[in-house]
Amino acid sequence: MEQTLPQSRRTFLSHAGKLTTACTVAGLSGGLVHEAAANTGDSIVETTTNVLADRHYLLTDVRLEEGFEYDGETVIATRTALYSLEIKDGTIAALHPENSTLPGGVPRYQAHGQLLLPAMRDMHIHLDKTFYGGPWQAPRPRQGKTIMDMIALEEKLLPQLLPTSQQRAEGLIALLQSKGSTVARSHCNIDPVSGLKSLEHLQRALENHRDEFVCEIVAFPQHGLLHSKVDGLMREAMQMGVQYVGGLDPTNVDGAMEKSLDAMFQIALDTGKGVDIHLHETSPAGVAAVNYIIDTVEKNPALLGKVTISHAFALTTLTPEVLEETASRLAERQITIASTVPIGSLMMPLPQLSKKGVFVMTGTDSVIDHWSPFGSGDMLEKAYLYAQLYRGSDEFHLSRAMSIATGGILPLDNEGKRSWPNVGDDAAFTLVGASCSAEAVARVPARSATFHKGRLVSGSIGKA
Repeated sequence: MEQTLPQSRRTFLSHAGKLTTACTVAGLSGGLVHEAAANTGDSIVETTTNVLADRHYLLTDVRLEEGFEYDGETVIATRTALYSLEIKDGTIAALHPENSTLPGGVPRYQAHGQLLLPAMRDMHIHLDKTFYGGPWQAPRPRQGKTIMDMIALEEKLLPQLLPTSQQRAEGLIALLQSKGSTVARSHCNIDPVSGLKSLEHLQRALENHRDEFVCEIVAFPQHGLLHSKVDGLMREAMQMGVQYVGGLDPTNVDGAMEKSLDAMFQIALDTGKGVDIHLHETSPAGVAAVNYIIDTVEKNPALLGKVTISHAFALTTLTPEVLEETASRLAERQITIASTVPIGSLMMPLPQLSKKGVFVMTGTDSVIDHWSPFGSGDMLEKAYLYAQLYRGSDEFHLSRAMSIATGGILPLDNEGKRSWPNVGDDAAFTLVGASCSAEAVARVPARSATFHKGRLVSGSIGKA
């Protein structure tokens, strides 16, 4: 099939200007082919090399997980088998075992025995402000810099980033798709410098990809909800279709923990939105903020199941007994923890939280910006880090680690019974060159093709 670029991408590439030249994802056995322009940094990933436009088709020779193999009670391997997936109108219409009779007159595409994994979900990213796609810039040294210093730096950077923020957001969307992600939650600056411009640009970028990428938006008062006096702007953002009210370190930035959190929650209650707050504080004030958030949800049933604490580093400071109690309260109020699976001294107690029933999800945070240059946009890599950090090097625990990257969706349940994919499921998945989930988590292979609602949105696929 000949390469066809959607109009939004033609527009993006033709107007990229100083952004780097696009690169394409090669065929099923290939990797990224970069055509970086001189004096540029990251290459923007142009992810679709051929367009699968059929609403009804077969994807043949797909490897699905069938169950675990045991030595006594120990999982030592994963059994797989080949299937043909019948995709119709964005859902999985049928799973045909190998050598079964396939429906005639339906276009066929070949997966070449690759493993099918659920589509990934990047549930904490900042698509609206990034160095990605522009000249290389390392963050400035942060030694001795406070968060207020970083906010001051950002006030200078935002006017430089805004003119190309829509194009760069689209570049990041393409990067995430190339890594197997089709769902995201993006925080978006609401601040006195950019006003609502960052949000407008992000919404235009998402509109250009509405058929191939789903993204919730958090209105994020990066310069402090009270400190930057953006209550009015935040409320305007809610009227523009934003799904979550954000917040930031209510003691370190706003200097008034209860007042700041009350203001954040009041916007959410007034508008019927959810909450997703950045909470980096590790001092006793951070613990107090976690408890205050739980107390507020207990007092306001409308917030039940609608609150996320991002980072939540204060949980690393709790004793085992207090952590267990706090985790139970978080689970009871259905409060989600969004973690980037940090390495270093702040080792988050993610397994302990999950064990108590807290839903834990992960995200990129930043791919490259003035905070960090280390992001890859790869959620499978987050599962790899999770397995390493929490000693999950055996077949069973490696396969379980993938849950953090997929929003809890796993091919096999804990008893080794297939739980995905099923007839009627959304056709959202990615293909990898691996024998099973455990190998995929341990080796982090390239994603050869990514599908969203049955549409090929990244990579390429051959006719059968």
